[in-house]
Amino acid sequence: MPGEPLSLAHREFLEPLIRARRQEAPDAPQATLSDLSLANLFLFRAAHDWHVQPGEWPSLTGRAYDGARVVVPLFALEAAPPSALEGLLQGHDAFAPLSASHVARLDPTRFALSHSRDDADYVYPADQFRQYRGSLLQKKGNLVRQLLASHAVDVQPYGEALADEARTVLDGWLRDKSQPAGGADDDPCREALAMASVLGLHGLLFRVDGRAAGFLLAEWLAPGVLVIRFAKALAVFKGLYQHMFQHLCQADPDLAWLNFEQDLGLRNFRQTKLSYGPAALLTKFRVRWVG
Repeated sequence: MPGEPLSLAHREFLEPLIRARRQEAPDAPQATLSDLSLANLFLFRAAHDWHVQPGEWPSLTGRAYDGARVVVPLFALEAAPPSALEGLLQGHDAFAPLSASHVARLDPTRFALSHSRDDADYVYPADQFRQYRGSLLQKKGNLVRQLLASHAVDVQPYGEALADEARTVLDGWLRDKSQPAGGADDDPCREALAMASVLGLHGLLFRVDGRAAGFLLAEWLAPGVLVIRFAKALAVFKGLYQHMFQHLCQADPDLAWLNFEQDLGLRNFRQTKLSYGPAALLTKFRVRWVG
């Protein structure tokens, strides 16, 4: 199934299907998986080789980060006949990613489930960032206080007019991480900075002593739930990441949850995300039809 390479020309086709899948899936808004959004799919289309498969049982096909060939169903799996499921999976390893509430509706005698800890989304109450209370988070609050005591920090809502400043932060972040241009998530991040308003991303740019030093780009997943798509800050300013997350949460009283996406099995990512004390890890299931 070659399909068509995903592009923004598919927006009108994909967005209603994505919205329907989100609305039917989670038991609670914070249980919405981070993967299924047009912005996320578009920005990482090269990494996953996403192709759009229209038809009676619409889907996306591509590759997971570990190389598995996956089909992203844009319909309820339990509604499709066996012949359709078998046909969609030809040449692929699994349907993915599915939430716990999705798979709860499947017949366990006809579907085989698997999942990887590396894929799980990290979810946090926004109040944790507003206050940084308790033994686990106290050090993060101290870092913020030290930053604000030593530097003048100001923040501005992100818009494409600030893209040049944000790109200087991204360049500095790459140097801090000893990453070449095009390394890590550099290319998707640059595209997101250039197209934030088109993709429905909301952001903040932070300046320290007048110098662009950090930025966030986030997306609403559900009412009260933001997913952090990109967060970059210069290493020289200790506490800036903690301040960025705190400011984001303090600025919007309606924000209830933050989703930090998955850690991809990377040790540094995992340690950092665990250090904020997630309330939950959202399992992303892969599903095979076994009849």
